[in-house]
Amino acid sequence: MAALRAAGAALLRPRPGPAPAALGYHKKVVDHYENPRNVGSLDRNAKNVGTGLVGAPACGDVMKLQVEVDENGKIVDARFKTFGCGSAIASSSLATEWVKGKTVDEALKIKNTDIAKELCLPPVKLHCSMLAEDAIKAALADYKLKQESSRESDKKADNA
Repeated sequence: MAALRAAGAALLRPRPGPAPAALGYHKKVVDHYENPRNVGSLDRNAKNVGTGLVGAPACGDVMKLQVEVDENGKIVDARFKTFGCGSAIASSSLATEWVKGKTVDEALKIKNTDIAKELCLPPVKLHCSMLAEDAIKAALADYKLKQESSRESDKKADNA
């Protein structure tokens, strides 16, 4: 048991070696990875919150992105939780920054190529920016679905 603890402790100790930037990550990716913006969750049951959950089976990345939309259709808050590599976390973080302050329609125009270009992602990491775009679309689709359901409920209540 002691040998197992020692092995576990050795794995958890920081290893000397090149910093993430030296391993090929652009400084923008490292910045979003080390200082992620908007990490957390919103109330997924709220009518004005849309939740998108997407994943990439090939690499195991999973991304949850949530948006809070005000009564004028403007995104007032965004949060994410991502299980994945530094590029996936950076893509999520950047996506939440970009959607804030935009209308739903404006946010839908954010493309993975824009995210990849901003973060200087190499071709092998483009799937991370695709996940971020998919998460935005999924969150906004969920929000729109909730709005339609809410309107139908209001109509039924008015007709009753």
